[in-house]
Amino acid sequence: MKQITSINEKQIRLTSERWTHIVEEHCELAGMREEVLETVVNPDKIFVGKYGEFLAVKELSGGKFLITVYRENSTDNDGFVITAFLTRRMSYFNKRVKIWPN
Repeated sequence: MKQITSINEKQIRLTSERWTHIVEEHCELAGMREEVLETVVNPDKIFVGKYGEFLAVKELSGGKFLITVYRENSTDNDGFVITAFLTRRMSYFNKRVKIWPN
């Protein structure tokens, strides 16, 4: 298990089980674990998802964006990564509420 700190100073964990699930569903992310975590630590933007989760965005080369979806617990100082994926369709995310940067 790997833990990092979000911009809200919450400890976000990425378990081995969750990482295995992510790369099984999105094989293009194999070998990009550190980049997925870095997206939470140092995002370009953060949007709010439909169910209160956060969508951290990091622009990569070639017009691709890495999206890391995670949840922060409001009562504790922790949270966890839900999933991650690559996309070129930022227009979908730009319709959402952006919470960072303000």
